[in-house]
Amino acid sequence: MFAAIAGVAASLFAFAKLAEEVAEGETHAFDEAVLLAFRAPGDPADPLGPLWLEVVMRDLTALGSTTVLTLITAAVVGFLIMDRKRGAALFVLAAVAGGGLLSYLLKIGFDRPRPDLVAHLVDVHTLSFPSGHAMGAAVTYLTLGALIVRTERKRPLKAYVLTVAVTLTLLIGLSRLYLGVHWPTDVLAGWCAGSAWALICWLAALWLQRRGQIEKDDGTTTAEVKS
Repeated sequence: MFAAIAGVAASLFAFAKLAEEVAEGETHAFDEAVLLAFRAPGDPADPLGPLWLEVVMRDLTALGSTTVLTLITAAVVGFLIMDRKRGAALFVLAAVAGGGLLSYLLKIGFDRPRPDLVAHLVDVHTLSFPSGHAMGAAVTYLTLGALIVRTERKRPLKAYVLTVAVTLTLLIGLSRLYLGVHWPTDVLAGWCAGSAWALICWLAALWLQRRGQIEKDDGTTTAEVKS
């Protein structure tokens, strides 16, 4: 519990610090250097590596798109409803939708344009800070991972689930840099904000479970177990 609270505080502090530095223009040199590191020297339109790597990055970035995250969330919610865990289903829906709304509001609030330093390898039409893909991936995959861990007793399985969730989140964020559609600080901010939201949701899930509002893994609520 303490570690989760500390994680929320650290993530929020890191996000606030990044936002401050971005607003003051202090990250410009860092952002440019990292983006150019993903491109062939002297040609900002040519990404490093063979053609298949670009295809892989396009596929990975799709895992953080609104469409894919919505489908995954809908599938999980549907499964929980069929498993008679309506409280958990409602919580997942609220957690992911709330994170998506927060990402949208942050983008509008900061109003940062997309990078024009390198060629974009995929079409983008929204604002840049924080990265919606990075934040959405963190919100969805880390929140779902945390909820699975909440009901799993075996440590190796807990470690596996969290490793998969974190790896997906990191790869999706890195794909945005490779494709040239986000500044590095956009992605870092997305990871920070998304991680903070996921941890807050995990803490909320524990609190609601104690109140009997979210079902345990066997389909009963905490209140039912106590009675």
